[in-house]
Amino acid sequence: MQPYKDTADVTHYINGERMRGQSERTQRIFNPATGDSPRRLLLGEQADVDAAVSSAKAAFPKWSNTPPIRRARVMLKFLELMNQHRDELAAIITSEHGKVFSDAQGEVARGIDVIEFACGIPQLLKGDFTEQVSTGMDNWTIRQPLGVVAGITPFNFPCMVPCWMFPVALAAGNTFILKPSERDPSASLFMARLLKEAGLPDGVFNVVQGDKVVVDALLEHPDVKAISFVGSTPIASYIYETGARLGKRVQALGGAKNHMVVMPDADLDQAVDALIGAGYGSAGERCMAISVAVLVGDVADKILPRLAERARKLVVKDGMEPDAEMGPIVTRQALERIEGYIATGIEEGATLVVDGRGLKVPGREGGFFTGGTLFDHVTPDMRIYKEEIFGPVLACVRVKDFGEAVDLINRHEFGNGVACYTRDGSIAREFGRRIEVGMVGINVPIPVPMAWHGFGGWKRSLFGDMHVYGEEGVRFYTKQKSIMQRWPESIEKGAEFAMPTAK
Repeated sequence: MQPYKDTADVTHYINGERMRGQSERTQRIFNPATGDSPRRLLLGEQADVDAAVSSAKAAFPKWSNTPPIRRARVMLKFLELMNQHRDELAAIITSEHGKVFSDAQGEVARGIDVIEFACGIPQLLKGDFTEQVSTGMDNWTIRQPLGVVAGITPFNFPCMVPCWMFPVALAAGNTFILKPSERDPSASLFMARLLKEAGLPDGVFNVVQGDKVVVDALLEHPDVKAISFVGSTPIASYIYETGARLGKRVQALGGAKNHMVVMPDADLDQAVDALIGAGYGSAGERCMAISVAVLVGDVADKILPRLAERARKLVVKDGMEPDAEMGPIVTRQALERIEGYIATGIEEGATLVVDGRGLKVPGREGGFFTGGTLFDHVTPDMRIYKEEIFGPVLACVRVKDFGEAVDLINRHEFGNGVACYTRDGSIAREFGRRIEVGMVGINVPIPVPMAWHGFGGWKRSLFGDMHVYGEEGVRFYTKQKSIMQRWPESIEKGAEFAMPTAK
């Protein structure tokens, strides 16, 4: 696949057209592998949000009244187009995010899974019916769309995370406004084009590019009924509290500090592969990345030499190179923040086993590269343990037994994802029951649920009470209505002053 090259400004997409809108502020978009900045992003203003909401609001009555099977057929055509153009979309992601091309292909595939799930919306919207709840009376429930809804998505998955939201929302009959990350916004416009080609009516899906100005405008707009967000915990908390105060339905997924427990009976070759892939894949810029290895008993002395050897041999280069295992960091500022955490870890007394700082890739000297970093003897009071680094830094914590491992993880403020490597069925069962984390893997390092199960963590990794996609996603983007019905011939004469009961 050829690298993606485009020098045109990245614009908004409103009412079925790409447009510059009221934007006068701009921001450069970088290729992280080269450091080049070939494109500008137009940062939206309040007026752009108003235009998008107006377009979505005008499109809502007709789209919401479209039979679910016809909405599903649009999603089915969109699914077909996404499959046809999946490699083009992956190349766009690699050019702006930096992740290796095979990883970008995997991201697109996981987004496509949710589109495929949304094609089943006629079944998913079926309500319940009870005949004769009382004499001559029936009761049933239906699910109806909310109206105009919005999604605010992060840089690390510019295709997959938006696909967690808008396919389900659209299939359920809502109209949607996407605010993608300003770091890698082009995937959103690519998908908007495919949606229009699939037959989605103008105004049903809109994209407003931008920064906090757009976020606040969406939060505060009275016609936006629900907000979905994925990103850091401080912003997730802000969006949840602001949206709730303004009477909106909000699901806000925050940060993570994902642990992987390695028990003494684990297959160490498998555990090393899992830690290397989950810790350094996508340069650690995943909310499900393993950033803490919890080494139980004498496992540490056995596994650390293997981890160090493999970390030193990571193939770090431009993500479009076919043998690349890890690409660059998304921005220079993010690179500096990650390397600052490494310096902090040294100052706090952790043992630096492998230092990834200062890496230069031949021919890509201007890129935002760092290598994989490995720490040993990390303790729970250190910042590199407590805080989300969001980079290729793996911290090893030593514990004496399984109980200490569980207690360590349960004390952490985040509860997004966790894994345990063991051959012992009893340990596996107890781990799944006792661990206070939303997504659990047993010999699975990155337990991201499939499209029909739903994604979400616990504690300060999720604000709100519904997960994204799956059946909970359908519930989030719809409201239940209960209808009770009887006919005049079955109604007794006279007023009733007591609480109605079944008769």
